[in-house]
Amino acid sequence: MTEEIRQIIKNHGRLPIDVDTLALDADLYQAGMSSHASVTVMLALEDHFDIEFPDLMLNPTVFESISSIEAAVSELRSKAEVS
Repeated sequence: MTEEIRQIIKNHGRLPIDVDTLALDADLYQAGMSSHASVTVMLALEDHFDIEFPDLMLNPTVFESISSIEAAVSELRSKAEVS
């Protein structure tokens, strides 16, 4: 899943650096991702993983790093499997 998330960030995050060089816990906002780009990333994640981020998860900390995005996606996917 990590590589899929990296690819989505590459395609939609508009970062001025190569996403592959970032550590999993690197701050994407400090790396150059704007709030607008984080929304684009979120929409791409929803489409790719067939999930929907609830209002509770619509905050900058969820999209702050690759690892935080992966944790959120994993949580939403596991909830979807239970439903």
